[in-house]
Amino acid sequence: MNYPFWNVPHIGSAWVIGIIAIFHMMIALFAVGGGLYLVMAESKALRDHREWLPVIRDHSKFFLILTAVFGTVSGVGIWFAIGLANPEGTSTLIHNFVFGWAIEWVFFIIELSTAAVYYYSWNRISDSLHVKVGWLYAISSFLTLVIINGILAFMLTPGDPWLAVAGTGQEASRFWQAFFNPTYFPNLAIRCLICASLAGVWALVTCSRIDGQQKPELKTSLVRWSAKWLLPTFILLPAALLWYLWKVPESQRALLQLGVSTIGTGAFTIVTRVMLIVMLTSVTIVAVTYFFALREPLEFNPGHASAVVFLALIATASGEYVRETLRKPYVIGQHMYSNSVRVKDVDRLNAEGYLTRSLWTRNGGATQLEKGEAMFRGQCMACHTVYGYRSMKRLIGERDRKAIESVLAMLHDYKPDSPYHAYMPHLAGTREEIDSLAAYLATLNPPPPTDEKAKPKTAAASAPAPKRL
Repeated sequence: MNYPFWNVPHIGSAWVIGIIAIFHMMIALFAVGGGLYLVMAESKALRDHREWLPVIRDHSKFFLILTAVFGTVSGVGIWFAIGLANPEGTSTLIHNFVFGWAIEWVFFIIELSTAAVYYYSWNRISDSLHVKVGWLYAISSFLTLVIINGILAFMLTPGDPWLAVAGTGQEASRFWQAFFNPTYFPNLAIRCLICASLAGVWALVTCSRIDGQQKPELKTSLVRWSAKWLLPTFILLPAALLWYLWKVPESQRALLQLGVSTIGTGAFTIVTRVMLIVMLTSVTIVAVTYFFALREPLEFNPGHASAVVFLALIATASGEYVRETLRKPYVIGQHMYSNSVRVKDVDRLNAEGYLTRSLWTRNGGATQLEKGEAMFRGQCMACHTVYGYRSMKRLIGERDRKAIESVLAMLHDYKPDSPYHAYMPHLAGTREEIDSLAAYLATLNPPPPTDEKAKPKTAAASAPAPKRL
């Protein structure tokens, strides 16, 4: 516990990151694909469809506001959230990829600048120069994706070369091996396909507002051309997902297998259900796009476009949830558990104590319950809350102190055949600290009173004592 703990009641700190990230991904990936859409649409319009240009200009304004304002603000929000929720993991990413982050910010500044120049230079510079500005934006935004993708993929598969030097102070010497990690290229392929899909999704919002009665040819051509941007995703994405899963470590693929094999009993079935949501929403997007955009473009209205955006939001959220869940029980694969305990530090913490060197508990806590609460905050509340999301009170249920101690012993011993080994982090600490955690957890669902205590008081016994004169 080198950092103070950020307690978010009911939803937990992880969902603060998740809520911001879901909306950010919808906009950030659109910033990449949408930039390519704009410059390609303008190039096509200058060749064959000059009547497209006013619509593309309006779309570039929508694009600038959505990406430069909401995308930037939500991106900063993610930085604040991950820094508070998991400072140890954030620190590792910053120390290992500090130059990568710096390069990404250079491209990001170019991206923001050219997006503004592209919109404000309509009809003020030559067509050829305006297209060049658009291509500069498209290339710079793609390069931001190239860099961010390496860091995000690293969190699942840091790779054996980097793991070999992790904790030695030589991690930066394995920068490129960590960056081009085992899942880098399949993850990049998936994100590029999603970028193209979201470019079409958001373009349909603009195209749906064209008056089909007054401009039937314009609306027909633009709606159909925009809808075709979704096709590569749904054709190629299954192959990209198989490539990705092939590169994912066997231990993480086991989580998906566990969800499938236990879907009737509920053990980790949430992953399977969320993956089904991804597939169902994707199929629905295809159906809506085909029947309403491709076949009946003049009837495609803002309501249809909003439905496609909503479905894309659900698919994006579900996909990100599965990707994050695949990392369990780690926040950085094979290096740092989701409770911020480094794998190599477990034995030391078991011997010396988890709370011994903590700056945020006074002498590790004055009482047993205070020590237990500190253990709970440090090692459990990264994934659980007391009463809300993944409620520890609900999970404990009717377990007594002995049953709680048995579960904690399995998490502390962390044997490969443990039912919790696949998705729960290693519980570190001395025996005294584990007992303190058990004592604290037992207070969340106290046992019912005994018969003797439950007896109602008689009137004589409950009557107030007479006052002395």
